[in-house]
Amino acid sequence: MARSHGTCQVVVGAQWGDEGKGKIVDVLAEQADVVARYQGGANAGHTVVVEGEEFILHQVPSGVLHPGKECLLGNGVVLDTEEFFREIDLLEERGIDAETRVWVSHRAHLVLPWHKALDAAKEGSRGARAIGTTGRGIGPAYEDKVGRVGIRVADCLDGERLRELVEEGAEAKRAALALLGSDAEVSAEATLAEIGRWRDRLLARAADVSQRVADHIAAGRRVLLEGAQGSQLDIDHGTYPYVTSSSTTAGGAVIGVGLGPKFLDDIIGVVKAYTTRVGNGPLPTEVESPLQERLREAGDEYGATTGRPRRCGWFDAVVVRYAARINSLTELAVTKLDVLDGFESVRVCTGYRSAGSDGGGELKEFPANLALLERCEPIYEEHRGWEGPIDGARSWNELPSAARRYLERIEELVGVPIRRVSVGQDRDQILERA
Repeated sequence: MARSHGTCQVVVGAQWGDEGKGKIVDVLAEQADVVARYQGGANAGHTVVVEGEEFILHQVPSGVLHPGKECLLGNGVVLDTEEFFREIDLLEERGIDAETRVWVSHRAHLVLPWHKALDAAKEGSRGARAIGTTGRGIGPAYEDKVGRVGIRVADCLDGERLRELVEEGAEAKRAALALLGSDAEVSAEATLAEIGRWRDRLLARAADVSQRVADHIAAGRRVLLEGAQGSQLDIDHGTYPYVTSSSTTAGGAVIGVGLGPKFLDDIIGVVKAYTTRVGNGPLPTEVESPLQERLREAGDEYGATTGRPRRCGWFDAVVVRYAARINSLTELAVTKLDVLDGFESVRVCTGYRSAGSDGGGELKEFPANLALLERCEPIYEEHRGWEGPIDGARSWNELPSAARRYLERIEELVGVPIRRVSVGQDRDQILERA
């Protein structure tokens, strides 16, 4: 008898992160059986509001807020274990059954204190070329992973092997920090003592996540894959070097949980109705004051993890069209449409106009050359705004006609249908469109 197969959906950010993926995952998780996180670490945060109560999740998958859903952290994640269990404990204190439903891949790499020390030292040494990291040790942890000197969850199973890895790592990190002029202390014994505080608890939650996902799909269950950050922060496809250290795109989803690409059914790109990014790097549609502050305050654009103010700009169709191509997006979910309430007009960037010694010209696609990108000016379309507020709308047809036209133009420019629109923070403020 042929085996049945479940549906596998992927949620990706189609801008620079902070698009509201956690909220979309939370809504989709109601129909899912399993929610798996495929990359990133504690440097990202998903904010979800449930019946007026706000939850900020950094490493635990957003599906944890739905009773009975299995939550997985894949091999593509770098795990800050102390922070992870602190998050689990906070959820338990708030009445969420978390620990017994969350499993971590044996192949996930660990973020250790020396990674955070290296993160701070490296960022400080860059001076004006600082990337704007969160200081959570994510980059150095991924460097160790790629350099084949990282420590994985599975390495905690063998105490003798673990000690060897920690002693070798401590020696190497002391030398690296000294070269960077840092006086941060690295001790193998202190690191082993820290690991000892959570080792047994972690191993009790360790599993072969790849096999679990495969078994769920074979049994006909619905699997939802979630990531952190956005496509423009992807290590390969983003605005390098102002990117994160992992693959944030749909290709990274299958690698990050150990799943074959043929099993992906829906690839949902989440975008804000405007554009933001945290940290340094290009943002072609960034606006000047006082519009910058108006968007930031209306959208509460401050990082969930660091509290840093986000840079704000108009919707950039070049960026999202690029994301649609590299992710094979099957649909869009637009968040924070209500933030644009009351604007007399709203803008959409349809292309870039470059200037320079090369004679300049018009660009329809997103360039890899940051020097070229920095010389570009956005080409805008002006659209009539709407009065609002629209937070009471519960269907597509209840949106003002100007808001619908704005969304329809985004669809045309990006070439991907919009299926969901968020007009507020609560679960019931996401409109589904047939």
